Amino acid sequence: MTAISGSAAAVTGAASGIGRALALELALRGCDLAIADRDEGGLQASAAEIAKAIEITKASQRKVTIHRVDVSEPGQITAFAEAAGAAHPGLNIVINNAGVALLGEFSEIDQTQMDWLFNINFWGVVHGTRAFLPLLSQRREAHIVNISSIFGIVAPPGQSAYCAAKFAVRGFSESLRHELAVANSPVKLSVVHPGGIATNIARNSRTGSGVTDNARRSESIERFETLARTTPTAAAQRIITGIEKNQPRILIGKDAILMDLLQRFRPGTYWKVMQRQMEKTAARRIARDAARAG
Repeated sequence: MTAISGSAAAVTGAASGIGRALALELALRGCDLAIADRDEGGLQASAAEIAKAIEITKASQRKVTIHRVDVSEPGQITAFAEAAGAAHPGLNIVINNAGVALLGEFSEIDQTQMDWLFNINFWGVVHGTRAFLPLLSQRREAHIVNISSIFGIVAPPGQSAYCAAKFAVRGFSESLRHELAVANSPVKLSVVHPGGIATNIARNSRTGSGVTDNARRSESIERFETLARTTPTAAAQRIITGIEKNQPRILIGKDAILMDLLQRFRPGTYWKVMQRQMEKTAARRIARDAARAG
């Protein structure tokens, strides 16, 4: 296992969402950090939140370095790995978390948009792994965490680009994990499949160039926020537990667990069942929220 206390971690996409929650939880458990994102202001806010939480909890001070990185640019990832390694000589955890979303069916998404998503969601993971792996291989114990999605296990309509990238992250990660094990490498690897996490990924998503109905975007965001009930903090805690226990696959949320089971039992016909269940769940939560508000 890789112990959190005394480690140093590089986390991409750390300006918000799961990435920010991971940075905070890791720091509170005694881990130094190299946090990266395109949003430098968000990174500054993450660092300030970490400092405040450490002060409140009286935890030990941690070294936190900030790195502005666009993970769609391989050169920037290589520079990040070099800078993070220099700032944190004991760095032994890498979390490839940065990701984006794209709304639209395949016929509504142009190739440039699909390339944009793949350069971040898939190639960002691959380049991040390649850049840090030589450094991690020198450690007595080390861990790579690659964030896929429950949509790397099931593939609903309207998510063809996102699912393609997240399935690719899963396949890449599982094959690499087996290669590392065969080579008796000290580097362990976990692939993470979050269900609905209450982040801004839907609100920050891009819309396919062929999508002409603006109402669909609003409906998609509303549906996501109705179903996404796992907090980023809960997701971060689950991921950290997975690192500590060296779990190869980390499912986050009851929804992810249920969807994973459903596709195992009905691998070719799960969608109709899943769609009905999602509609029922959304209807129940809307009614429950309305009752509480009243």
